[in-house]
Amino acid sequence: MWLSNFEIVLQDRVIERGAVRIEDGLIADISERPVEGAEIDGRGRFLLPGFVDMHGDMIEKCVEPRVNVRMPLELGVYDLDKTLAANGVTTAYAAVAFTPATYGHVRSIEHTRAMIEKLASMRDGLLVDHRVHGRFEVTFLPALKEAKALIDAGALHLISLMDHTPGQGQYRDIELHIANTAKARKISEAQAAELVKQRMAARSEHGDSMDIINGLSELAREHGVVLASHDDDTVEKAALLHSLGAAISEFPINIATAKEATRLGLATAMGAPNALRGLSYSGNLSAREAYEAGVLDILASDYHPSAILPAVIALAEIGKGGLPASAALASANPAKALGLHDRGRIAEGLRADLVIAERGRVPRLRSTIRGGKVVWSDGTIKGF
Repeated sequence: MWLSNFEIVLQDRVIERGAVRIEDGLIADISERPVEGAEIDGRGRFLLPGFVDMHGDMIEKCVEPRVNVRMPLELGVYDLDKTLAANGVTTAYAAVAFTPATYGHVRSIEHTRAMIEKLASMRDGLLVDHRVHGRFEVTFLPALKEAKALIDAGALHLISLMDHTPGQGQYRDIELHIANTAKARKISEAQAAELVKQRMAARSEHGDSMDIINGLSELAREHGVVLASHDDDTVEKAALLHSLGAAISEFPINIATAKEATRLGLATAMGAPNALRGLSYSGNLSAREAYEAGVLDILASDYHPSAILPAVIALAEIGKGGLPASAALASANPAKALGLHDRGRIAEGLRADLVIAERGRVPRLRSTIRGGKVVWSDGTIKGF
């Protein structure tokens, strides 16, 4: 099947009007000019690599859209799958958390384990290639046992080491964190301050965090699971996690830490909503600032997958590499960091994971192709 008359975004350049042939789920040929008699006419729309989303928190909201309103897990997975496909994500790492009980029942061990099991059992019948990103609080000793069990079952594809204790990391600004907590929970700032105080006091309840960090890092190394650090807020923390084998620095808090992570060879990842809006909701580093400084490698959906495409387009306008460089943030770069060498680029021999989109005041995604098959379309592309 030929897809012709597209603006094709390669890793190093853009073909203004070209064509791509798909055969047996792979990209078989790339033409520098339109092909006569092609099955699909793009009419000048973009053809981008399918998005590889290494960090998406949405599964929790899909199975519990409101507090204590629990939906069937299967329904939640289907909802997540459709949402991702409709936003150009062809490979997704569901970010599921193992945390102390103070973080709420939606992130309890039992609930998180059930979500992973349900996702694994449904994986072959879903639109998107779903994988598991295990997020482990380094203040939570049971994380070691759970990580090992998941690895033994072949159900864990990425480990990130988190510490959401207020006063450091993402919540380095305690006053801002208290204000945000009060607003999110609709409680007074005095009540929010008490909750924050309890979390800070509970940090050491489950054992020494360095023991947990070392244990999780060793598990990742032994089993070839990619390791990521999370919310790095100092150059020392970035260096420590690099020494333990981390390949990715998720959401560095400030530009100095992002620069150090880059210097050490870590791939830096930030949220597409941050990049689209130009600021972090936590008051931390702007993804646009990081990109302009040359220290942003990966865009993740974080909590809003529809932000990926417009963020890619927005960054193309401010970065030196244009659209090829910004598109790589959501495709080639995460694929490389995650060891997925069969996808992430429009190149012969790779998986035909593709996104059809078009410019506009708000860029619109028209179709998503995974492995040569259309998994989502809004009906505007004739032939699908």
